[in-house]
Amino acid sequence: MARTGDAADRHVPVLRDRVVALLEPALREEGAVVVDATLGMGGHAHALLTACPSAVLVGVDRDHEALALAGERLAEFGDRVRLVHAVYDDLRQVLTDLGLTDVQGVLLDLGVSSLQLDEDDRGFAYRVDAPLDMRMDQSHGVTAAEVLNTYDVADLVRVLRDYGEERFARRIAANVVRERERAPFTTSARLVEIVRSSVPAATRTQGGNPAKRTFQALRIEVNDELDALRAALPAAVDALAVGGRIAVLAYHSLEDRLVKQALAAGARSSAPQGLPVEAPEHAPYLRLLVRGSEPPSPEEIEQNPRAASARLRAAERLRRTPVAPEPWRGRVA
Repeated sequence: MARTGDAADRHVPVLRDRVVALLEPALREEGAVVVDATLGMGGHAHALLTACPSAVLVGVDRDHEALALAGERLAEFGDRVRLVHAVYDDLRQVLTDLGLTDVQGVLLDLGVSSLQLDEDDRGFAYRVDAPLDMRMDQSHGVTAAEVLNTYDVADLVRVLRDYGEERFARRIAANVVRERERAPFTTSARLVEIVRSSVPAATRTQGGNPAKRTFQALRIEVNDELDALRAALPAAVDALAVGGRIAVLAYHSLEDRLVKQALAAGARSSAPQGLPVEAPEHAPYLRLLVRGSEPPSPEEIEQNPRAASARLRAAERLRRTPVAPEPWRGRVA
């Protein structure tokens, strides 16, 4: 069972100071609203509320346990905090329910949280033998075990190839289907061993545990992470008031590619080439605040190894658009 009341000790927010520096200029006015759409254990939220004493925060997470821990951590800020149980792709509805038409800041810290990695019974980590769950919201949805035990070979190959960028997807999928005929998959250790035996020995010494990509792929499939992100990005941009800012932390190339494409689409003119004058409706509606993507410093990675793969992108809203940006349907692979 999870402990409570110790979120500050258990969670080190990635690029915390840089995230605050990027969002703070939009949060100086009294009553400015910042949405932490992936609240986790509230590390970034705590830093933002501390640095921006005039701001209020809407904290959104799909994980009931994370909301409870973050609520304790943020209790000192009283009515400056509103917590909501939802997935970040429900952002428009969350804001509507709160009576908010726009906000001044949005943070998306993507991927699996420290809480989920550290709780062995959640099944996210391949370092211990644990039930193959992997649901960020354990109140509903299919588990990783159900995916492994019910998907056919073609669907397993798709998941492993598209979401894990796994070179040996077909071999792993075939071995999973063969092994589940002996007994269904229930815990992680057996899956780790199947993956290890499916990967050529020459490649096992490179890139860490060979099960890493398979676990990433299953987690993305179980939680529908990429489709949620495709819907969340335009919703977050559309929610920003003029002058509002968005910051996004991604932890693997599939996420970061979607973030890059969505923000870049808003930061370039939509005018047809060759027009002598750009009409106002074709002007960019975003200004990129980070050149490319920004990684953590070597010092931060040394103190918090989980930060190593993080990439930060950010943008500022320049103008309103007549219609909301459409959900981004860019390719992820």
